[in-house]
Amino acid sequence: MPQSLSNVLLHIVFSTKHRQPLLRDGEVRDVMTGYLVGTLRNLKCPSILTGVVEDHVHILCSLARTITIAHLVEQLKTSSSLRIKEEGPRLRDFHWQNGYGAFSVSQSNVPDVKQYIAGQEEHHRTRTFQEEFRLFLTRHGIEFDERYVWD
Repeated sequence: MPQSLSNVLLHIVFSTKHRQPLLRDGEVRDVMTGYLVGTLRNLKCPSILTGVVEDHVHILCSLARTITIAHLVEQLKTSSSLRIKEEGPRLRDFHWQNGYGAFSVSQSNVPDVKQYIAGQEEHHRTRTFQEEFRLFLTRHGIEFDERYVWD
C-alpha cells in the first residue's frame, strides 16, 4: 500500500496537581481551552471536543500517525502549563498531575463521548474527578494501584 492512513481517536483525561480547582474562572478556562485546541492542531491531532473544568480536562481528538500518545500528552501539558502561568500571579504555581488517562474511542461512540465531555459541569455536581477516573479505568479494563494514581 503506497499510503498510510489511520483514524485513531482518543479520549484523554488529566487533572491539575492535587486536583486544585485553579481553572474555576471562565476566562482562564477559555484561554486554556483555546491553547489546548491550538496545540492539538499544531501537532496534527485535531480536537473533536476539548472540555476544561475547574480541576481537569477531557480531550477527544484524533491521533496523528507520526506521534505517540505519551508525546502528545507531554506537549499538551508542558506548553499549556507554561501558557496559563502567564495569566497572573495566582496561577504562577500551576501544574498538571504527573499522569494521565488515554482511552480509545470508536467512531461510532464519538457522539456519546462528545455529549459526556460537554456535560462535565453537570456531571461533577454528583461525582468527583477521582470517582470519575476510577470508573474510566474500570470500564476500560485497566488494572491500577490506588497508591500510584493520584498526586
